[in-house]
Amino acid sequence: MNTRQNNLLVTLSFASTLLLPVMAVSGSDTFSDVPPPPPRVENAPPHRDGYVWAPGYWRWTGAFYRWESGTWVYERHGRHWVADHWDPVGKRWHYVRGHWDAEQSSAPLRASSDANTSVKSPQ
Repeated sequence: MNTRQNNLLVTLSFASTLLLPVMAVSGSDTFSDVPPPPPRVENAPPHRDGYVWAPGYWRWTGAFYRWESGTWVYERHGRHWVADHWDPVGKRWHYVRGHWDAEQSSAPLRASSDANTSVKSPQ
């Protein structure tokens, strides 16, 4: 390639990065300026002893969201599963990876369909 073609290629490459949706990854934090689609309805399979169902979530690829189907995770007694979800932060979206959280009381768990998270039922 000649110099003119190289300059054009570099300019086009740089310009195309400005057109892509913004994603910032800092350590394990992922942010997107594109809101995730609504959660998909996913029917949890029948109960399995020793496991908890982790519902699916939208994973940000850097250019678009891709649905990740739910899966089984090993049960941890005295803890409850908080599913992967996206939280609005100003005009951006922050991805929160699924994780175990300490039980606060003996209230039953329920799944929140709007954020794909496990939360305590009101007492």
